[in-house]
Amino acid sequence: MAVAEDLDRATDSQWDWVAEQTRAYLASNGAEGHESDGLRMLVLATTGRKTGVPRRTCLIYGTSGDEFVVVASKGGADEDPEWFKNIVAEPSVGVQVGARRLTARARVASPEEREVLWPQMARVFPLYDEYAQKTDRVIPIVLLAPQGGHETARR
Repeated sequence: MAVAEDLDRATDSQWDWVAEQTRAYLASNGAEGHESDGLRMLVLATTGRKTGVPRRTCLIYGTSGDEFVVVASKGGADEDPEWFKNIVAEPSVGVQVGARRLTARARVASPEEREVLWPQMARVFPLYDEYAQKTDRVIPIVLLAPQGGHETARR
């Protein structure tokens, strides 16, 4: 079960550029990497479904009410990203948004929610529409709901 505190001890993404971005984000307490060219990024810590080891990655996000919205696109690959497979197995996650750290519960958007959220996220990052055309899978949208009492602000 990943929580906010796992962000510091989690294993980085296997993709070097994502790992570097994540480390810079955390080292700067979100000052570097939270917002760039109109895109907002968060760091997500999940629990490895096979290893039980916390893992982290940087993702583009939007919002829906109090929830954060992320897209499991993997650049339009035919398989879901590892972080998505991890949240399906264990939905408790750690999240850092700027300097704000919290524990959240991840859930896959329902088809009705996805219908509203997909265009919203494609406006945030237009390449999502291209990614969707590259694959036969329905790219999942994930909502991250903050859990009360599990939030900290880092200094």
